[in-house]
Amino acid sequence: MIRAANDLRSNDPSQTFVDLEPTVPYELTPDGNLYPAYIRGEAYLRVHNPTAAAAEFQKIVDHKDIVTNFVTGALAHLQIGRAYAMSGDIAKAKGAYEEFLALWKNADPDVPILTQAKAEYEKLQ
Repeated sequence: MIRAANDLRSNDPSQTFVDLEPTVPYELTPDGNLYPAYIRGEAYLRVHNPTAAAAEFQKIVDHKDIVTNFVTGALAHLQIGRAYAMSGDIAKAKGAYEEFLALWKNADPDVPILTQAKAEYEKLQ
């Protein structure tokens, strides 16, 4: 996961997919971790594959029992919104952004990811 995250930061999303391949069988196990799916979803956004990105982030949303209170659970809603916006499905994008904003309604309003999400949401209007 660390190598994959570094690849993504180094703008090498194709290597990210290679590095995360061994994690797939373990992601949905009781002791699993869906952080690799989150990184994979980000990589799919980087290569402009919003359908695959949305599927990875949806995996996180659908498995709250694995994600529990890890921050990627909430951020997955934002990333799904971004994927839908990239694909041109504005209605679904708005819905995903609204879910994210509802989850973060009590957050500090100056948190950068929240201010960025609000700005992106306003552009969808």
